[in-house]
Amino acid sequence: MRTQRAVTALALALVLCPMSARAHLITTGLGPVYDGITHFALTPEDLLPALALAILAGLRGKPHARMAIFALPLAWLVAGIVGASATTGIPDSMSWLPLLVMGGLVAADLKLSVFAVTTIAVLLGLVLGYANGYAMAHAGPGVRGVLGIVVAVFAVTTLGAAGAGAWQAGWLRIAWRVAGSWIAAGGLLLLGWSLR
Repeated sequence: MRTQRAVTALALALVLCPMSARAHLITTGLGPVYDGITHFALTPEDLLPALALAILAGLRGKPHARMAIFALPLAWLVAGIVGASATTGIPDSMSWLPLLVMGGLVAADLKLSVFAVTTIAVLLGLVLGYANGYAMAHAGPGVRGVLGIVVAVFAVTTLGAAGAGAWQAGWLRIAWRVAGSWIAAGGLLLLGWSLR
């Protein structure tokens, strides 16, 4: 009985003395480049559209994938540098759009040209890069944080495109399309949340 009261008192003390909590991690204490990598890895609104683009490019073939893995990070870097010096950012209420569009494209499995996939990669990189550059500049890491994000984008895009390109025979292609539909569903969820 005495032990139970002591445990209850300790639990109550811990609950009543909370530490500060952050809903969106920007700094890790490892340096600005690692802060950028961590930011990208922990932000589904950035990670999932980049992964969807990688899947889309991988399903279309090697030429599509090669262009996408270089176009996306390059556009992300340019827009991130511009966004880091901007005074206004993209509203958070628009974070659903890249998820919905990219997930929908993967689910639809459209026969797109290399030019179309490259254009989509550049547009996605410009939009998300600008938003990330603005967030990094106002949170502290700045352009070095954007460089970390770009490294992570390149790695995810390369690995995702390689995986989708290598494993697409039979039912695996359907599995990639289902993954795209789930990404699109996440976009619909965010849309509903932003309209709430």
